[in-house]
Amino acid sequence: MKSLSISLLVILSLTSCTLRNGAHQAERFATTSEPKSAPFMDKIETPTQAASTSALSVAEKSGSLDPVLDRKIIRDANLTIEVNSTIEAQRQITSIAESHGGFVVATEAKQRENAEPAKRTVDIKLVLRVPSADFNSTLDQIEKLATNLPQRNVSSQDVTEEFIDLEARSKTQKALELQFLEIMKQANKVADALEVQRQIAEVRTEIEKLEGRKRFLENRSSLSTITVNIQTPMPLVVTASGFGHTVREAISESLDVASAIVLFFVRFVIVMSPVFVFVILPLALLAAYFRRRARRIRLANALAANPIAD
Repeated sequence: MKSLSISLLVILSLTSCTLRNGAHQAERFATTSEPKSAPFMDKIETPTQAASTSALSVAEKSGSLDPVLDRKIIRDANLTIEVNSTIEAQRQITSIAESHGGFVVATEAKQRENAEPAKRTVDIKLVLRVPSADFNSTLDQIEKLATNLPQRNVSSQDVTEEFIDLEARSKTQKALELQFLEIMKQANKVADALEVQRQIAEVRTEIEKLEGRKRFLENRSSLSTITVNIQTPMPLVVTASGFGHTVREAISESLDVASAIVLFFVRFVIVMSPVFVFVILPLALLAAYFRRRARRIRLANALAANPIAD
């Protein structure tokens, strides 16, 4: 009897442990054990219940991504290099990018203004996309082409945690979508079917948003961006000094002022000539006519008031 009691106690303890371990699963899948008389939509597991565990913890526990071995890092670089020939440097940089499996995204050329046409040069801007594994080697080869490196900016952004979170949330939403599809098969009323379809549409929209963000992070982390501004060295301007140079500058400035004054009067005369001919001159003639007429009227009135005696 004693041995039988001990056996019963062991069996009861194992049974209680099994029940405790399966409590969470029983709560999660309680819909399968609910009676058919329960409301239809009560069988749907809400997104809040499905995502009650941290998305990042779920992804790490599932082992879907190893954040140490598969880092998602976005690398960007912005260079300004000075070379003797911008056209030749553009060709060489394009060749370097292609040799590393990259490509040119955009090209922009702008002519640098100069009073002498022979000294006008072209500044070129290149935007490159290269594999992240070849980012540093590509950058080193481009920098070796420069005679001078006025600007160099390199930045990195680790988006591994965001990527893992997006993947976990996407898996949760996909599981929820499957659950809605299963419930859809059991829908017997039009209202219930429409409600489930609305829920499926919302879940699908969320999945598309998460997948789109994942694709963006994958693209930016797998292909790094390098922006290269290619230009020729800026000419050095030497400013002369001394008394003679100051006098020459003063004379040159005075001549410029005198010529500007002369040109102003010439332009004024040319511009005002039509105004004088068509406006001022007719008004002056009309005013002179009325003055003479008024003078004759006054003279006639004076003669009428004082007639000349015979």
